[in-house]
Amino acid sequence: QVQLVESGGGLVQPGGSLSLSCAASGSIRSIHVMGWYRQAPGKQRELVAAITSGGSTRYADSVKGRFTISFDNAKNTVYLQMNSLKPEDTAVYYCKRREYTERNEYDYWGQGTQVSVSS
Repeated sequence: QVQLVESGGGLVQPGGSLSLSCAASGSIRSIHVMGWYRQAPGKQRELVAAITSGGSTRYADSVKGRFTISFDNAKNTVYLQMNSLKPEDTAVYYCKRREYTERNEYDYWGQGTQVSVSS
């Protein structure tokens, strides 16, 4: 089992910045993908950004140039730096870790953290 503990989030004005972090612990494997998803009220959960254990990143078009995902191997922690925040970024943000074995893949989710962008 893998446990994910998120921190960060909160209320910020439009144009402001926030940083999220998600620490993984437990039976973690070296080959993995970690990502941030978000879900706004009445909408489906969507991918925001992801990073592989090899360092490749992927971003939703709506956050490119504003958000940066990074991973600290020593701390097994993924970060999401969010700049130039917009009201439409308001959502619950979830951390996800996908781990791979020889035959299967397993997904683990964090508890979610609220990000609210409002004046």
